[in-house]
Amino acid sequence: MARRMAFSAAVLAAISLAPLCVYGQTTKAPARKTWTPPRTADGQPDLQGVWTNPTITPFERPAALGNKQFLTDEEAAKLEQQAKQNDVDRPPEKGDVGGYNRSWFDSGTKVVSTHQTSLVVEPADGRVPLTPAAEAKRDYNLAHNSDSWEYMSVWDRCVTRGVPAGMFPAGYNNAYQIMQVPGYVIFLYEMIHEPRIIPLDGRPHVSADIRQWNGDPRGHWEGNTLVVDTTNYNDQGMIATSAATGRIKGVPQSEALHVVEHFTRTAQDTILYEVTIEDSKYYTRPWKVSIPLTRDDDYRLYEYACHEGNHAVANILSEGRALDEHAGNK
Repeated sequence: MARRMAFSAAVLAAISLAPLCVYGQTTKAPARKTWTPPRTADGQPDLQGVWTNPTITPFERPAALGNKQFLTDEEAAKLEQQAKQNDVDRPPEKGDVGGYNRSWFDSGTKVVSTHQTSLVVEPADGRVPLTPAAEAKRDYNLAHNSDSWEYMSVWDRCVTRGVPAGMFPAGYNNAYQIMQVPGYVIFLYEMIHEPRIIPLDGRPHVSADIRQWNGDPRGHWEGNTLVVDTTNYNDQGMIATSAATGRIKGVPQSEALHVVEHFTRTAQDTILYEVTIEDSKYYTRPWKVSIPLTRDDDYRLYEYACHEGNHAVANILSEGRALDEHAGNK
């Protein structure tokens, strides 16, 4: 795993959106069509297939947009044209060792199909309601990143991208394979090649004494919507690990984290993914993200061998020791 130096289309989009600001303008969302999904052999709404979610829609709404919740068709087209123009290889700046070329990235060149101005849809301002403790912990870890592995991103350490962090778009590997068998729904995340097995049989959550990186999921159907309730998190993970999530990257999770996800297949090629996140230690109130997933039958998931050739952790720590030695010799 090379250290992530990904071009962040979401960040560029956030900057590009600023000139479109019309304060107080919300604009109506496109009407959601009624669609009846096919069924699996045992009668479940069929969510199976490979689904992707690369997008230039920023994770949080740029503050300059105020209450503007949706883009017009013309605004969306302008942003997508800008993204295509930016999606080219450029030589690194002087002193920059450079990153991967563009062929390795899959940041997307389109806004989400709903034309919402951010993936965060609640609170109404499209901003995550962080507590000072959340920001302080994030900033401390970043400042001490080269001091010890314990301050590094759990993604850089190849542990996990987290739940729901694994569903938030990143610079590449934005694909998910969904499989269904009687009593279970299985998700295979392309990033870190991580499986998630969700039981549907109504069993209770495990004991509160059992804490896991990605919590303890329990699923059930509400009509055609798969609802997944996840509790029993440990306090070692992060709510977001990609630079595309901006200021949310590196915010920790606590044992109080409670996540409720909704997966609704709204068309042959679309699943609407919605997730509500609650953690009283790090957020002043619950907040919600909404992302359409697009089916891609031609997409192939390959093994994400995160630890294969992973020099990032050792290199970051050796840099820190070199800086310590340099400071000590002054």
